[in-house]
Amino acid sequence: MERVACPSSGACGAQYTANTMACVSEAIGLALLNSSGAPAPYESRDRYGEASGVAVMHLIEKNIRARDVVTLKSLQNAARVVACTGGGATDAALHLPAVANEAGIDFDLFDVADIMRGTPYFVGLRPGGKYVAKDLYEVGGVPVVMKELAKLGLLHLDCITASGKSLGESLAEIRGEADGRVIHPVGTPITKTGAVVGLKGNLAPDGAIVKVAGMSDAEQVFSGPARVFENEKDAFDAVKAREYAEGEVLVIRNEGPAGGPGMREMLSTTAALSGQGMGKKVALITDGRFSGATRGFCVGHVGPEAAHGGPIALLKTGDAITISALTGELSVALTDADLAARKADWKGPRETAYASGAIWKFTRLVGGARWGAVTHPRAKAERHVYMDQ
Repeated sequence: MERVACPSSGACGAQYTANTMACVSEAIGLALLNSSGAPAPYESRDRYGEASGVAVMHLIEKNIRARDVVTLKSLQNAARVVACTGGGATDAALHLPAVANEAGIDFDLFDVADIMRGTPYFVGLRPGGKYVAKDLYEVGGVPVVMKELAKLGLLHLDCITASGKSLGESLAEIRGEADGRVIHPVGTPITKTGAVVGLKGNLAPDGAIVKVAGMSDAEQVFSGPARVFENEKDAFDAVKAREYAEGEVLVIRNEGPAGGPGMREMLSTTAALSGQGMGKKVALITDGRFSGATRGFCVGHVGPEAAHGGPIALLKTGDAITISALTGELSVALTDADLAARKADWKGPRETAYASGAIWKFTRLVGGARWGAVTHPRAKAERHVYMDQ
């Protein structure tokens, strides 16, 4: 059963973080086309290793550097590929802004979300679809996906790639076409928009993100009273004990980049909810993040995070929360005056076990998820409440 359900070895086969970012490596131009998707045991990996060595020497000869490859246009191409493959892992909305920040490019969570909203979802990979990375590779891989995107004019074909050629020149050499099973023709997609949605509102001024692959329109709207937890462990224990009710919005805070510290994924709690058959009967929001395997209506990357004094830090159990992936809303039924009054009473970030050392230093330097949770954010808007004080 395992051999059939999880073919090959290496990273898990669905479109979670590993395979999502493997696709990104090709889409952004840093890896040779079709080099990232071969299953771990395939001998074709050896050939790509040799081809990569040749490409490196060619790039040195032509004086093409990584910063020539990583541009705003290539980041947009990468976000397109994430969107059309089912949204991949929501981590892509962290990694792409982080790469952009390193390259000196302004490209944040909202930019990623805008691209995903304007991109059809047509590659049926798990968890939203039926197929895995091995299946995608065997029908042509990322190059065929990008050929489909190009048919709608959704790619910047003038971007230079690791081959030394433009993306358009490289795709012109690809003979494969959409198979209609794993890769649907872009003209008849699974859905007309990408499977990851950006949210914003008085509960998330710096945004949040939710994966909606496989969800109906009705399942993409949720309103209910908050049940607030100060960390994931408390939430998991409450779910195990069934100390929550249908229709509630579970709030897990203090799990962001600074508050965690480290922004771990909230997979155990969402898995427990799903196992209890409650995945579609409650919603969950957090300033932490989720795995691509998360099921149910789960909103992550809520910013500013609780440790930075964001509105999620000010919530109380019973507050009425509205989430709509259809309109991009994440709000709480509190006025600006209500939030300001609660902010005045806020006691500051939660104490963690890290009072000194490298991790303590990290908590004082790391920025918000909107800009990739980096320790050297470029955005002028990125200021840390307690550091400034």
